[in-house]
Amino acid sequence: MAKATARHILVESEEICLELKREIEQGADFADIAKEHSSCPSGRSGGDLGEFGPGMMVPEFDKVVFSAPVNTVQGPVQTQFGYHLLEVTSRSE
Repeated sequence: MAKATARHILVESEEICLELKREIEQGADFADIAKEHSSCPSGRSGGDLGEFGPGMMVPEFDKVVFSAPVNTVQGPVQTQFGYHLLEVTSRSE
């Protein structure tokens, strides 16, 4: 079964999400941005979600995590929780 590790940043608006993505693309550290801005408890650990398989996260996450290139920031991804930036840090089949 496929497994992935990922980290994310959760914010309340698409605008904030896009602004943070620009900062990361310009060299800001993903983990530092997560610690400062993410409303998810995982923000304290740089947004790290650990390892998980398909179906363990919301469907919007699965779609991105199991198809996006590794080590590339994706988003905004909207879920019932808000807007996310996602970065797949590893994936195995």
